[in-house]
Amino acid sequence: MKNEDYNAEEMTVDLDLDDGRHVTCAVITILTVSQKDYIVLMPLDENGQNDDGEVWFYRYFENEDDPNEEPVLEYIDSDDEYEAVEDAFDEYLDSVEFDELIP
Repeated sequence: MKNEDYNAEEMTVDLDLDDGRHVTCAVITILTVSQKDYIVLMPLDENGQNDDGEVWFYRYFENEDDPNEEPVLEYIDSDDEYEAVEDAFDEYLDSVEFDELIP
């Protein structure tokens, strides 16, 4: 997936990584797998681009009682869980047109 003209009005998330880097990511989708929510993020460079198609998967939690509270993202540390999310994302990609995914 090459994204040369990423629209800054699209939804993004700012992450502070364990190695000290700060990364802005485009939100691709939120998937539900085995009754758990996962978010798919595409890291963007300083120009708002992603040239390698890399995406990151995280467990995703929202506080339903307080919609203004920041969502929580958690690492997926189980290979089986990660593969299930990866398969669900592949199915998602099959169901959307490329030009709908990346403006």
